[in-house]
Amino acid sequence: MFTHELPLSTVVLALVLCLHPAHAAGPNLGQSVNPADIAAWDSSIMPDGSGLPVGSGTSLQGALVYEAKCASCHGPNGKGGISSALLGGGPITSINAAEKTIGNFWPYATTLFDYIRRAMPWQEPKTLTSDEVYALTAYVLVLNQLIGENDVMSATTLPKVRMPNRDGFIIRFPNKL
Repeated sequence: MFTHELPLSTVVLALVLCLHPAHAAGPNLGQSVNPADIAAWDSSIMPDGSGLPVGSGTSLQGALVYEAKCASCHGPNGKGGISSALLGGGPITSINAAEKTIGNFWPYATTLFDYIRRAMPWQEPKTLTSDEVYALTAYVLVLNQLIGENDVMSATTLPKVRMPNRDGFIIRFPNKL
């Protein structure tokens, strides 16, 4: 019986020539994302306040929003309910997460704003306006006695709030702050 073997280079060349047009066209899945679509989701807020939106709010305004949208989970005046308390907490003595609160653990007030904006209320995240988030942030900061009751929180004032545990973390990229 007679068999004919092609040189390996001929087989490879034939495969490359056959597959090249398919590769050039791509799998034809999806579409390109335009910068405006990316910008709508790029909502990162840095500790220095970069990325904070326009708006403002006070603790008094925040108390009204809190009562309407937050108290059912976090209890009256942030003292706790079916979800964690938003105030209190003494010195941290262990790695127990229950000891870590906004007032004794969180390093930046901008992180509080970012968390509220992204995740609250839990059943309808990202539904609060920027003014509501500033107001709720002010309310929680007042509950923790970190700002005065008449202080207005905005993109200018919020990054200036000094949280008690700001120096309790190792900065990963210190040149980025």
